[in-house]
Amino acid sequence: MSERVRLATPEDADGLADVHVRTWQRAYRDIFSPDFLESLDRGRRSEWWRRQIEDGARVHVAEFDRVVGFCSTGASDRDGWGEILAIYVHPDRWGHGLGSDLLRAGEAELSNAGFERALLWVLEENRRARAFYEAHGWEMGQPVRLEEIGGRQVTEVIYEKDLTAGP
Repeated sequence: MSERVRLATPEDADGLADVHVRTWQRAYRDIFSPDFLESLDRGRRSEWWRRQIEDGARVHVAEFDRVVGFCSTGASDRDGWGEILAIYVHPDRWGHGLGSDLLRAGEAELSNAGFERALLWVLEENRRARAFYEAHGWEMGQPVRLEEIGGRQVTEVIYEKDLTAGP
């Protein structure tokens, strides 16, 4: 089976949860404690994803014999802006172009929904992701926010993109 991107269905919830948890455990191993990362619950995450999709969340998945990545999108809190809410690729599939495919699908989803500008939030310490977004035309904006995740205070930075500018 070849790689492909399509809209998620509730049946993808287990795969989404697996990608979500495994990616957090790998990408954030130098940011969060091992105990916190090991405590991430695939079952709860699967149920959360199932409910989100059943409630109309727009989530694209990448497949390669199983779900290996996803990108969820929606309206942001910033009036008139769309948002890439989450984008993750299973660590076993990093470097295969799936993140780019998913990001393009998410951008197209937002553009098709009428958004001309989009934003996303990323952990300031996540240099790999920040470089990825910058390589795809996203620019760091001004706002930052502090979040408490896994018992640790972290800083998130915002990235922005004009969706009318093309690829």
